[in-house]
Amino acid sequence: MEGLALDSRKPLRRFRKRLLRAEPSFRILSKLWRVSWIYVLLICGLAGVGYIALYSAGGGSAKPFAGPQAMRFGFGLVLMITVAMLPPKALVRISVPLYVVSLALLVVVLRAGHVGKGAERWVMIGGTQVQPSEYAKVALALMLATWFSRVSYARMSNPLWLIPPAVMVLVPVGLVLKEPNLGTAVIIGGIGAAIFFAAGMRLWQIALLVLPLPMLAKIAYAHLHDYQKARITTFLHPESDPLGAGYNIIQSKIALGSGGMWGQGYLHGTQGQLNFLPEKQTDFIFTTIAEEWGYVGGAAVIVLLLILILGGMMMAIRSRNRFGRLLALGISVNFFLYCLVNLSMVMGAIPVGGVPLPLVSYGGSAMLNVMLGFGLLMSVWVHRNSRFGEEPDEQA
Repeated sequence: MEGLALDSRKPLRRFRKRLLRAEPSFRILSKLWRVSWIYVLLICGLAGVGYIALYSAGGGSAKPFAGPQAMRFGFGLVLMITVAMLPPKALVRISVPLYVVSLALLVVVLRAGHVGKGAERWVMIGGTQVQPSEYAKVALALMLATWFSRVSYARMSNPLWLIPPAVMVLVPVGLVLKEPNLGTAVIIGGIGAAIFFAAGMRLWQIALLVLPLPMLAKIAYAHLHDYQKARITTFLHPESDPLGAGYNIIQSKIALGSGGMWGQGYLHGTQGQLNFLPEKQTDFIFTTIAEEWGYVGGAAVIVLLLILILGGMMMAIRSRNRFGRLLALGISVNFFLYCLVNLSMVMGAIPVGGVPLPLVSYGGSAMLNVMLGFGLLMSVWVHRNSRFGEEPDEQA
């Protein structure tokens, strides 16, 4: 019987070997075989959590949040698989145009952007509101990975090689700060810092950058807008203005605490269903989940987020080329900072910054940006054995 079982597996093994040889007629099928479908299922699971939460935020209806978000996710899923098929050479070719377009859109936002809640963050393209700062994160990660894939570790000791990528980071950070959008600017800066470090930046170079930060922070605070200073003051003393600037975070903490261990029940959250909870479909969607599903539900969502983050890091480690490692790291750090800033914000650990929870919060630009990032991450995984972009000393 064991012999028959082994014989029955031989055709499948031969078919798989044929696919992995990437014969011309099986090239796309071979790449689809290499996709981490378990990771894709985890992404779908997180999007499913978002649909359930948005259905509740809409008062027990798919409109106006859950339905449109599900359609966006379906489009994003197709986008992710399509991008995953692109080889490293194709990604390198589009990195510069994508980066330039993202900067151009950031400039357009400052010139003729749509104003929302005191900030210019959106621009109309084809009748649809687009938030360019979201796409600037992915464009920056792709651009930096392209640059550092052509710079060997030995060259990293020369500061002149670090000036162009530093400008690549500072330009979008400055444009996003002008909107103003402090939370997104911090994430963009964090992506740049992570890729710089992973690319081989020396400790003395890091020290030179870190030493002036206290002075720069003082200067930056002096140039903050009044509402941004109010957020910092509210963060330190939310009870000083409970019906004004401190209302959001106070209601968020009440919702988190009222959920208890097991929650108040689906569609039975008092703060969310009675509309005490602000922005319950976007920035504060996690409080809706924690109120209705309790500590257990909230912890389960955090664990799912951690699995996706660690999975992305593992894809970066498994890549055999410098470009893939840096790109996967940048995308994973972007997703990590999304989660860190949003969860810290709704728990009152940091000032409110307007950063959504990826794949859970309502919003088209953030959804498509995250799915585009996952597509790049999956492309790195599919082409992980490629030696693209390696210099002779690095291959050795």
